[in-house]
Order: sequence, then structure tokens, then C-alpha cells
Amino acid sequence: MKKIFSVTICILILSPPLLAQRHAPLANEGKTGLYAKSIEQVLRLSDDEVDLATAALIISEYWSEMVNGRRYQSALDEMALEIRERLHQKKLRADFRVIPVINDYLFGTLGFSSISEASDPNSLFLHTVMDRKQGYCLSLSVLYLAIGERLGLPLYGVVVPGHFFVRYDDGRVRFNIETTSKGGNASDEHYIKKFKVPRLNGRNIYLKNLTKIQTLGCFFNNLGNSYSDVGDMESALRAFELAVEINPTLSESRANLANIYLKKGQIAKAINEYHAALDINPNDAKTHNNLGNAYAQRGSLGYAVSEYSQSIRLDPNFVDGYKNLALVYSKQERFGQAVAELKKAIVLGLADAGCYSQLGDIYNKTEDYDQAIIQYKKALKIQPDFLDAHYGLAICYSKLGMVEDEILQYKMILAIKPDMLSALVNLGNAYFGQDKYSMAITHYKKAVLLDPNEPMVYYNLGAAYSNNENYEQAVEAYLKAVELDPGIGDAHYGLAFGFYQLKKYDLAWKHIKIAQNLGVEVTKDQLDAIKSRL
Repeated sequence: MKKIFSVTICILILSPPLLAQRHAPLANEGKTGLYAKSIEQVLRLSDDEVDLATAALIISEYWSEMVNGRRYQSALDEMALEIRERLHQKKLRADFRVIPVINDYLFGTLGFSSISEASDPNSLFLHTVMDRKQGYCLSLSVLYLAIGERLGLPLYGVVVPGHFFVRYDDGRVRFNIETTSKGGNASDEHYIKKFKVPRLNGRNIYLKNLTKIQTLGCFFNNLGNSYSDVGDMESALRAFELAVEINPTLSESRANLANIYLKKGQIAKAINEYHAALDINPNDAKTHNNLGNAYAQRGSLGYAVSEYSQSIRLDPNFVDGYKNLALVYSKQERFGQAVAELKKAIVLGLADAGCYSQLGDIYNKTEDYDQAIIQYKKALKIQPDFLDAHYGLAICYSKLGMVEDEILQYKMILAIKPDMLSALVNLGNAYFGQDKYSMAITHYKKAVLLDPNEPMVYYNLGAAYSNNENYEQAVEAYLKAVELDPGIGDAHYGLAFGFYQLKKYDLAWKHIKIAQNLGVEVTKDQLDAIKSRL
């Protein structure tokens, strides 16, 4: 009896732990973060209470009202349970040996894959990654980390300039997991070399194990880019401000926040953030270039030249650096140096349509119209719909008196962009110069519809009507012009002529005197002609 009893006890003691391993709650069960309703609530939690997947899905719900985060949480739980079942079948514990099992399940069985670049803002979101079974470095890593937190694995997000990956680190075993390569391993040295990681110190967070909140900071940085891509600058600003607040030593967040400040015209704030970004990562060519843009907008052209030059030194293949440096040299009327910078890009094989169009602009400014035309045509050979090159060609043809060629270029522009105000006005001017006043009127009227607050378009319309002897319409257009800008002396002169033709001599006298007071040359004969009719 005693032997039977002891055997029975032994069986009862051994069996429950095996069952418990298969059916025990997931590691994140009961976390406060699972029940968070807003990002604000998440950010108030301690890091060990944060559920990364829940936080990511809250962001998804803000992005798209169609997302039901709880459904995706359940799907993640099922994925974690399936991996745990596979571990049980292989008789493996949930330690570093689980990583090949996760990789095989995610990238083999389920077929998750990476996309080369994050051109689609939706590719950031966890729900989209789960629906499409594809994502880029950060979004795939968030999925991987979400599964890891359910299995209780010591997984961490890791950031380097322009990239994000996962690391396993239990204090004894440590290795990196590249989610864009089906979970393959890569050394820290690989990332340092490939992504030009700045010197590691307390001033940045590169290659360090991130907390979940810090991973969310990286997520907010990319979320800001997504909002920026769809033109929602206010949401982008809020996302980048959160990213900087969470990760003040992440260079990309500082630089991206600066970009938004620059777009909003807050130049001083932009410059401060660019400097903060460069203090963290001084070898970022793009940030030096963007700081140059900020200085150029402020009118500090010398500082802009310095930053653009530094961007080129850091990255000799950075074509925007050459183009922007050439733009500043042109503003300084250092046209030879501007041409030299663009030609450097061309010699290096970096030239795009913009390089040739800029060369055309420089030759245009120096009145070398034949050479300008050659450059504009080279630009259009590369990119036939390049509006700047068409517009530059039209200006050159106008200067050379080649009106039909000028008109053709404006027509080509308007075929591409029908609402380009300057092209409509200039096309009207070209017809006006050919005494084709009805054609001019047609295009001026289109321009007025596009911008009803531009007084000079009304002035041009008035002049076309007057030359077409439609004096009532001419007066109406001139009156609108002086209503918007009472200081247009020529419009008052046109009103005087129009009212004279309509036999409204008192009004003609009134406006010719205003024109004269505004500096318009008025002859004695003109004054006498009107005065004699009063």
C-alpha cells in the first residue's frame, strides 16, 4: 500500500507542472497597460506595466477609426500560444532557444516579409503589418517585441540612425535579431559600419537596449513622418514633440521636429533643433543640409554656405547639397561658383532634371539665353513634365522675342498643371503682345478665378478689355484692381480712359488726377480733353 501511495503521489506531483507549462497564462496577463485607453495613460505607466502591443494598437485606432485593437490583441495572444505549443513539442524552454522557433513561425509558416522602404504611411502600424503580413524595420520589430512580451522573453528594441531592430539579452546570452532578414543575426559592428553610428556615449541612445517607452518614442518619430506625408502638420508636430520628449538623445527625432518647425516658418526653433540633432550625430549630411535651408530662409547666407559645404564633405554623393549651395551662390550673385557646384554634381553622375534646370536659371539671370535653353532642354529630356524647365524656357523665348515658342511652353505647363497662376497670366501677356486681346482676356479671367485677390491680374484684364474696346468691362476690372490696391496708378489712368469713353467725365477727371498724384505721367492735352467735357 505504501509503495502504491508513493507512486501515485509522484505522478500527481510531476503531471501538473507539465500541463501548467502548456496552459499557463501569457507573461503579459494582468498588466495595467493591457487596459489603457489612451497614449497619455500609457506614458504615465512604469515601463514594466506597459504593454507595447496595446500602445501600438491605440495609435492604430487614432489613425483609423476602423481598427478594433482588442481583435488584434487576441490574434497576438493566439500567435504566442502557438509558438509556446511548438516549444512544448520540441521540449524547449522559453529562453534564447525560442528565437529560431519564432522566426520559423513568423517568416516561414505565416509568411511575414519586409518592404524595402516606408513609402506607405500605413506600413508603420501594427494592425496593418498583421493584416498584410509585411512591414519595415520598426513595424516588424514592434510585432516581434509584442510576441516576445507575451512569452516573457528578454527582448529589446534597438535603434541606429535610420534603422531599428530587436535584441535578445538575458544578461548572459546577447545577440541581435534583424526582422527585415527573417530574424537573422547581425553584429553590432555591422550596424555601426552600415548605418554610420556616431561614437557611443551618454549623449545618444544608439545600439542600447531600449525600454518600451523609448521604443514608443521611436514609434512616435515614425508616426510624425507618416502624418507629415499626408500633410497633417499639426499631428506631425505633436508626434515629433512626444518623440523628443521621450528620447531627447535621438538625433532623428530632433531633426524631424526641426523640419516641421521650418515648414511652419518657426525658423529659430528649427535652427535650435537642428543644432541639437547635430550635437548627437555630427556626421549627418542631411541634417547639415536642412540646417543650411533654415539659415537660407533666415537670410544668413554665409552660414547656409557653410552647412551645405559640410553636407557635401560628409557625403560627396548628396546631390541636394550641390543644388542648394548653387542656389545660395546665385542669391549672392556668385554665378561662376554656382555653375561650378552644379557641374560637380553632373561630373559625379548625380545630375537630375533639377540640376540642369538650375543651370538654365543661372544662365537666364546672366542673360545667356541660348545656353539657358540648352540646359532647360536637357532637364526636359530627363523629365518631360518638369515645370520649372518649361517655365524657364518660356521666359527665355520671351526675352528672345520668340513668342510662338513662348506660348507653346505655357500651354505645355498648363496641360500638366492647369491651375498654375503665373503661367496663365504670362500666357495672357503673350497673347496681349500679339494684339490677341480676346485670347488674353480668356486667360486673365481664368487667373482671376484662381486668385481673386491679386490686383495686377485685374489690371491686366482691364487693359485687355480696354484694347478690345469693351470699356464697361474694362472699368469693372480696373475698379476691382484699385479696390484691392489703391496705389496702382496705371489702373487709375486706365479708369480715366474708360470713363472718358463711357462719357462719365467727372469720374474720368477724378481718376486721372489720382493717377497723376501717384506719379503716372499725364500730358496737359489729356487733362484738357477731360476738363473740357466737365
